[in-house]
Amino acid sequence: MKRSLFGIFTVVVFGVSSFAADYELDKSHSSVGFSIKHLMISNVKGKFKNFDGNFSVDDKSGRLTKLEGAVEVASIDTDIQKRDDHLRSGDFFDAAKHPKMTFAMGKFTPTKSGKGKISGNLTIRGTTKPVVFDAEVSKAVEDMYGNKKIGVAMSAKINRKDFGLNWNKAMEAGGFVVGDEVSISVELEGTAK
Repeated sequence: MKRSLFGIFTVVVFGVSSFAADYELDKSHSSVGFSIKHLMISNVKGKFKNFDGNFSVDDKSGRLTKLEGAVEVASIDTDIQKRDDHLRSGDFFDAAKHPKMTFAMGKFTPTKSGKGKISGNLTIRGTTKPVVFDAEVSKAVEDMYGNKKIGVAMSAKINRKDFGLNWNKAMEAGGFVVGDEVSISVELEGTAK
């Protein structure tokens, strides 16, 4: 009886994981971007140039089994140097003290074919909070060189003040210079290891 239970345990634990494929990030076809309200009337968009990560996908179900990534906050780019320098400063990301922003998936919950919710922990400026991303996982394809590829698209909205990015200025007519809600958009393409 003990042997048969051990056998079932082995199949369940190791059998399931044997179907998962690990993917290394293809940075040339991936992006980490954001947008935030400016003066309550328009959206300022930006991106981070330096980031890394990896993920695993179950070959049978197409579900994410692991996803983690890190962004170098000093690589922020909104196309205006003065604004980028301000965002790197202690008023916002404090890149000198907190050089990286990280995300680690805890759970993937499928909602319909290829789509689902990614729950995990996002760390910005030394503060970690749970965040849920809407996600879409593509089917695996083979590129022209015979490499197996998968794409993951993620989006979420966070309140920047939850992570200690509190700087703002009130406007005379009412409202503030910078909005609190940040829309995050992540496009990942991975190559099977």
